Amino acid sequence: MSTKDLYSATVDTGTTWDVDMSGASRFTWEYDDGRDRLLSLYQKGKDKQWDSAKRIDWSLEVDPYDALGLPEQVLAIYGTPLWDKLTQKDKDELSRHHAAWQFSQFLHGEQGAMICSARIVESVPDLDSKFYAATQTMDEARHAETYARFLQEKMELVYPINNNLQTLLQQTLDDSRWDMPYLGMQVLIEGLALAAFGILRDMTTKPLPKQILAYVMQDEARHVAFGRLALKDYYANISDAEREEREEFVVEACYLMRDRIRGREVWQTLGYDVKECDGYVENSEFMQAFRNLLFTRIVPIVNDIGLWGEKVQKAYADMGVLDMAGADLDAMMRSDEDTADQLDKERREAAEIEQRKAEIEETVALAD
Repeated sequence: MSTKDLYSATVDTGTTWDVDMSGASRFTWEYDDGRDRLLSLYQKGKDKQWDSAKRIDWSLEVDPYDALGLPEQVLAIYGTPLWDKLTQKDKDELSRHHAAWQFSQFLHGEQGAMICSARIVESVPDLDSKFYAATQTMDEARHAETYARFLQEKMELVYPINNNLQTLLQQTLDDSRWDMPYLGMQVLIEGLALAAFGILRDMTTKPLPKQILAYVMQDEARHVAFGRLALKDYYANISDAEREEREEFVVEACYLMRDRIRGREVWQTLGYDVKECDGYVENSEFMQAFRNLLFTRIVPIVNDIGLWGEKVQKAYADMGVLDMAGADLDAMMRSDEDTADQLDKERREAAEIEQRKAEIEETVALAD
């Protein structure tokens, strides 16, 4: 079935969204010099390649009306007068649309990340960064493949790209400065996505989405580390004017990304009053906590790379996330990688137990 038939709203899949990109494609003739940290990350990127068709158990069933196994409280309108009017069928349909909307934005973001990482290969001046960005481009292709398969085969519903995400991708890609795809994608979009993946990975009780989120996060932890390393070196030597321009971009982008999670597309698709639902989103305790947790990666990275001027700090204080600046980013990244490895270990052990049980049953059967 064509993806066109699965979209929640009319989308012309026969045309493309064309973003005019400016800036130079940069060649370098220095093939021996490189930063040890980035080359080590490049080696890790090569070693950690995996196949979505083989590593993920796609035979697992998914109930599209309870795809993540989350409590009803995660829906912003839970406990409101609107919620009380819904039938159980309405609530099930809302759960399906909400999960499909979330994973659709993950899908579109991964395609954006694939294009941005390819852009980094083209425009970044140093070879070690080109090497790593090339491995990331393959990672992002795999992630887009994975989310697309989940939505098409398990959910049978896809949402168009959110306007705020589209705006940020546009701003990131049409800027001629080579560091902007790093800042827009590696730090901001990827950093927020990594936090969102982590929240859902830790909350879901369903094995297939847990596998998808854990394995994608293992890659994304490296990607964010890549942007952090490259930009920290570069921003240490830019002018005050250049730093201020980038800080303004960070502030605008963070507000865009925060407002992306209101779910307006879901309310509109299901025929709910969008303005009324906006009010419920603002007052939802879960949504307030979720929105703040989305910045657990972004805030310490922005601080670490040196974009920590008054405007940035004021914006983060307004969002209620300023105190996240001191979070142990390295520990979070290690945890993201270790969680995927632990999941692999548990699956191997479970498979070995099942194999031994089958062997015992076969032996008993032969003895009889």
